[in-house]
Amino acid sequence: MADENQELRKAGLKVTLPRVKILQMLESSEDHHMSAEDVYKALMEAGDDVGLATVYRVLTQFETAGLVVRHNFDGGHSVFEIARGEHHDHMVCLDSGRVIEFHNEEIERLQQRIADEHGYELEDHSLVLYVKPKKS
Repeated sequence: MADENQELRKAGLKVTLPRVKILQMLESSEDHHMSAEDVYKALMEAGDDVGLATVYRVLTQFETAGLVVRHNFDGGHSVFEIARGEHHDHMVCLDSGRVIEFHNEEIERLQQRIADEHGYELEDHSLVLYVKPKKS
């Protein structure tokens, strides 16, 4: 819990039990991309009494403070992941909803080249591939 307290203080947020619990849930989850509802359900299953409105409010505060990144994948469904400062792209499985993170230097170079060829400097980007399992 000391690490979470430090992260919250560093982000300029007051240390409260709901914030600590939500940050712990995001950091310890096997699923790196969780909706507010996912966080809420996981907290309830763990016996933590944090309301859904509080989860939404805290996740928005975390996003503003730079602790989490919000993604709006297929259907406008928002999911959050801890901001680790490392760039990566995503694939979303249309069958299962599973989010797969990946990094590919060739894609990164190609995006940079495309921006250069059009006379622009690439500031940021987001790449999401929507995929389905191959049929055997």
